[in-house]
Amino acid sequence: MFKHQTRADKVILTTNGIILTLIVFAILIPLIYVILASFTNPATLLNSGITLNPSKWTLQGYSRVFKDGSLLIGFRNSLFYSTAFSIISVTITLFAAYPLSRKDFVGRKLMMTLFIITMFFGGGLIPTYLLVKNLNMLDTIWAILLPGAVNVWNIILARAYFQGIPDELREAAIVDGTSEIQFFFKILLPLSKPIIAVLVLYQFVAQWNSYFDAMIYLKSENLQPLQIVLRSILVQMQPRPGMIQDAQNTAQLQQIAEMVKYSSIVISSLPLIIIYPFFQKYFEKGVMVGSIKG
Repeated sequence: MFKHQTRADKVILTTNGIILTLIVFAILIPLIYVILASFTNPATLLNSGITLNPSKWTLQGYSRVFKDGSLLIGFRNSLFYSTAFSIISVTITLFAAYPLSRKDFVGRKLMMTLFIITMFFGGGLIPTYLLVKNLNMLDTIWAILLPGAVNVWNIILARAYFQGIPDELREAAIVDGTSEIQFFFKILLPLSKPIIAVLVLYQFVAQWNSYFDAMIYLKSENLQPLQIVLRSILVQMQPRPGMIQDAQNTAQLQQIAEMVKYSSIVISSLPLIIIYPFFQKYFEKGVMVGSIKG
């Protein structure tokens, strides 16, 4: 491995390897702890912590979580919000990035300047709330899907990626009689799978983890995303009534609350764990190509 490398190179690579190994352990240890804690008997968990003894494991936490409808409703809402938000945001991003990547687009520099200004200066929470209210979007799904749909950083990434595609490709397509719309949908987008995958993953994860907008704009419980339900369980330590209705005393209530907490974390993390492997092969290429050109 170090055959043609200097001593300094070996030191740097070895140091990087140690640091990366520590980072991996820092990520894996809490993850393994949460997974094991979600299966551990609540009495054992509170008295002696997690255990690798299968006889001390139980599915009681998961049964209580699925028994309560509020968490499943939140899961369904979060899945819908994240999927719809990703589609809307990535569509807007691609439509905005393509003309901005064209050198013959009149006003390109002015438009990019206006976009970049919004990255540093914003109206703030109160004006945004008043805008959402005046548009009659309070307590509707549109309050979650529309306000943050335009992401300037994603537009810059997509624009840089499009600039990396040779102009000769478009010129050849135009010579063959292809219109701008046909070129965009039939040639450009199929070549842009890496950056599209990166943008979808970015927006899906951001929306899945988001709770502040829902906390501000939504009042109806049937519209609340999973993160609001988790907030009441993890931050306020208030499991839903359906999860603890058979608790007999304070000690049992505490045990059940602890078990439900870890089970809820595992369930809420599953979609991200499942979708990431499908995007991984595009992720590195999309980020690198989208960030090299400016």
